[in-house]
Parts: sequence; structure tokens; C-alpha cells
Amino acid sequence: MTDAGDLEGGVLYVVATPIGNMEDVTLRALDVLRQCDALAAEDTRRTRQLLTRHEIPRPRTLLSLHEHNEEHSAARIVGLLEGGARVALCSDAGTPLVSDPGYRTLRLVVERGFRVEPVPGASAALAALAVSALPPSSFTFKGFPPRKPGPRKRFLEADAEAPHTLILFESPHRVAKLLRDAAEVLGDREACVCVDLTKRFEATHRGTLSALADEFDGAPARGEMTVVIAGNTRS
Repeated sequence: MTDAGDLEGGVLYVVATPIGNMEDVTLRALDVLRQCDALAAEDTRRTRQLLTRHEIPRPRTLLSLHEHNEEHSAARIVGLLEGGARVALCSDAGTPLVSDPGYRTLRLVVERGFRVEPVPGASAALAALAVSALPPSSFTFKGFPPRKPGPRKRFLEADAEAPHTLILFESPHRVAKLLRDAAEVLGDREACVCVDLTKRFEATHRGTLSALADEFDGAPARGEMTVVIAGNTRS
């Protein structure tokens, strides 16, 4: 691992950034962002806000890397690494690649023989698990479920018998439907819905899947949703 004060060139640094509160960033992440020659960001406007908040000058190269341009951006990153650049990769919030772009880039970088170094930090999935009051010892992160009811139910059925806690992301416009389908497929288990974690109006809702579905049906949600569902505890 590279010392925080002396970054090596020809390395891709996968940098976690805050999921809401701008103070939730590690000292090492700030150091990497200060020293990197190039920064690949899902949304350069969001990343500029973080740099400005912590008085970090814009790096020599700032490029966007999102789901629609990743192939082109990945090739450009490889070119930068070949030239000995220190390259940082950030998503809009949280840990890159986790329900965010970057996987194809990382695969290409590894295939070309360059080192990849993690700079860990905030994660909405782990933050939600920590406050859910559901068993944390064994869990499965499922990302975003399918939008349509049929595929969404089949998605949930895959873990219906599993004992581990499930963690999902969902749009506020579909969270009630997800909770309703989960109650139907998994049974009326305990669950927790975290809204806008670490932001000003963050909220944590706990209850059974059916009760939470009724709650979000009656009051349409806004913000970013992380859903935590108890595993199958039947003997």
C-alpha cells in the first residue's frame, strides 16, 4: 500500500466519497485527491463541490466517467496510467463500482497490468445495516432491483430461503412497490428503510414489510433509499 503522503504513478486509486455529509471523507481520500494527476468522476460537478469544500485545487485532468461513456473513458485512463499518471476514480457518492460505474474501467486497468489501490470510506449499504437493528453478522448486498413487478419478484425469490440480511437500493417512487412485493415473496419480515443517510433530513423507518409499504404508500417518499430486510429465520 502506498503511503498517504507519497502517491505512486501508474496506479488507479478507487476513492470513496461522502454519501451526504461533506465531512464524512477520510484524511487519506483528501490527500489522494490533492495529489492525483487525473480524476475520473461520475459527475464532475458533484466532485468539484467536494474539492471546493475541502479547498483542493482541481487536478491537471478532470474527466467524466459514467455508464454512457465508460468505454471511452476507460481507454483514456489506461493511457494516463501508461504515462505514469496518478489517477483517482470517484462516483457521485460512496464507494465507486457499488451500484455505480467503474467496473469495466477497473477490469481493463487490471488486464493491462496496472495496480489498483482502494481508498475506503462511506458506504450507504453499510451505514444502513449499522442502524437497521437487524442481524449484521451475515448479509447480502443486492443493489437495485428490477423495475417491473415480475422480474422484481423473481429477483427477491432468489434469496427467499437465505438466512442473511438483505440490503437493497431503490428509487423513492418505487420503494412502496418493492416493500409490498417483498412482503408477498419473503413473508412479512422485519425491515428498515433509511432515507437520505447523513443528510440534513435523514430518517430511519423500522417495522414489518407490510407496515412500511403502507407508510410509504400513504406518504410518497423523497430522497435516496436504502432498504434492509431480515433474512429467513425459520428453522
